[in-house]
Amino acid sequence: MAAPTGRTRSRGLTRRGWVFAGGGALALLAGLLGGGDGWQRVGLLLLALPLLSLLLVTRTRLGLVASRAVDPARVPVDEETTVTLGLGSSTFVPAGMLRLEDTVPGAGARPPRFVIDRGGPRWSRQVTYRLRPRHRGLMTVGPLTVLVEDPFGLVRGSRQLAEATTVVVTPTVRALPAIRIPGEWSGSGESRPRSVAAAGEEDATVRPYQRGDDRRRVHWRATARHGELMVRREEQPWQSRATLVLDTRSAAHGRRAGERPSPASSSLEWSVAAAASVGAHLLGRGYAVRLVTDEGGSASTAWHDQGEGPGTAEGTLLEALAVVSSSDDASIGRIRALLHGAGTSSRLLVAVLGRLTADEAAGIARLRHDTSAALALLVDADAWGPGPAGARTLPVAAAAATLRRAGWHVAGVSPTGDPSLDDLVAAWTSLGDASVLRAPTMAALDPAGVGR
Repeated sequence: MAAPTGRTRSRGLTRRGWVFAGGGALALLAGLLGGGDGWQRVGLLLLALPLLSLLLVTRTRLGLVASRAVDPARVPVDEETTVTLGLGSSTFVPAGMLRLEDTVPGAGARPPRFVIDRGGPRWSRQVTYRLRPRHRGLMTVGPLTVLVEDPFGLVRGSRQLAEATTVVVTPTVRALPAIRIPGEWSGSGESRPRSVAAAGEEDATVRPYQRGDDRRRVHWRATARHGELMVRREEQPWQSRATLVLDTRSAAHGRRAGERPSPASSSLEWSVAAAASVGAHLLGRGYAVRLVTDEGGSASTAWHDQGEGPGTAEGTLLEALAVVSSSDDASIGRIRALLHGAGTSSRLLVAVLGRLTADEAAGIARLRHDTSAALALLVDADAWGPGPAGARTLPVAAAAATLRRAGWHVAGVSPTGDPSLDDLVAAWTSLGDASVLRAPTMAALDPAGVGR
């Protein structure tokens, strides 16, 4: 993005400029008091130089053009992206020395800085630097600050160029092993095998129109009756669907104080990375995936599948997860309403959950009745930090037992050392054995055999 001028932030004399101005004032005063024309000429010359330099710097800054490009604009946490800055002049005014400083969140006292010496008339330069985001979210890079000096070093000005650029920092995705999802069987489609039984759509005549549907299959009579576009479902290929539920309640998670947000320091960040990994894994297996949080709305309202194009579905899902945050107003009770309604049916449910009270665990357990398979990753948030004072949450083993009695397949995640996504791989692997109701990772939490 190019910015032809930008906004002036400051201008003023350098130390050398003040010496010239002070010397000129003294020389002019000496000439006036002593009657010497020579001193007056010297004083006027010394005073005129900073003024001319100020004019030169002002004109130079009005002729600057800057741009910034980030490649890639979507980058995972702790991976590098390249920022390219372009700077040039569209006038014949010489630029002198330019110092560039880009604004990067978290850079501390050492933001990216560059020096361009005497560009000359109609010049252009390009510089690059590497950026490694440390936590997920939307990172704003910029604006670019340019410090301009005249060729004599008497005046320095600064201005802001190149509007801020937004970089989407997505959560870390860990590759998961292919497991046998309970209730799933392999079928064959028109062109490739795909899993259909556990996560297929309900057998109905029509369904709401979705992006990518052929408009020739619109059922106009049903459209008039429902007030929205409806398509004939029996003419559509059978599609695997999975709903991914992410628990974002503040009270459900713990965090280690004084550490940057990461899966190792925050159970919410671990849960987000787990949801990203599971979502990417299911997309790779041919599922259409929808992300739902408990904030009263769907974080990613549409179904996403590989039919959108290579990497498009995964990228959209990861962008939705990049901006997920905890909420004090979130409620488990809202999830049930989000999982029902036109176009929301899903036969596979995967939930990443934090702390649960007895009522919340019972509410989640009831969601199993509307699915063919329900998998839960139950995070022991106390391993990351204490919960709210006075909270009556269930131990992980007790919450897991409640879900299992309703038919859920549960894997508990309770790290004994530093939390990492290796715990996710172990938990996901344990979910693959449908004949084992109690996941191996829960053994330490359930010595009495709760949930056997």
